[in-house]
Amino acid sequence: MSDITQTQKEIIILAEQGHAKSQTAMGIMYANGLGFPQDYKAAEKWYTRAAKQGYAQAQNNLGVMYDNGQGVPQDYKAAMKWLTRAAKQGIAEARFNLGLMYANGHGIPQDYAAAAKWYTLAAEQGDADAQFNLGVMYATGLGVPQDYKAAAKWLTLAAKQGHADAISNLGVMYANKAAKAAKTVFHWILPLLG
Repeated sequence: MSDITQTQKEIIILAEQGHAKSQTAMGIMYANGLGFPQDYKAAEKWYTRAAKQGYAQAQNNLGVMYDNGQGVPQDYKAAMKWLTRAAKQGIAEARFNLGLMYANGHGIPQDYAAAAKWYTLAAEQGDADAQFNLGVMYATGLGVPQDYKAAAKWLTLAAKQGHADAISNLGVMYANKAAKAAKTVFHWILPLLG
């Protein structure tokens, strides 16, 4: 613990006094091994303290821990509880994570329409992963009506944030569109060359 900075010492004091944001910071430090050895059980302890106070970021992080079984037994019901609380407070990451749970059927029946709802809320807040997933859903018609313009819109927004998969998928969409256009032109020109 000799690597703990003065700021981390202040966070520890505030966390022990019940300050939810500092408790969340403690959870993050333990979860990522920042100043402490990585310890998911300690992270869960701090996230739970803050989450019970209604601190949305802690609720999201705790939900992710339950979804992944990090430091706690994997429990999709608990994950849904905490992610829903955080999502209702407007946390984009929680909204995205709920979308994933619905899309994957984690602890609930798989529901692509519900996934699209949560992805849309997160995407509108600028979450690149949600924008990408929503773009794919529009491209494939999964949970939403198939709509290539909407797909291109969401993929473009994600691509502008450097989302590699969005860039790739957008490139494929445009290449397919170009190939179709070229094929149409070729069929128009071919008889003239005849």
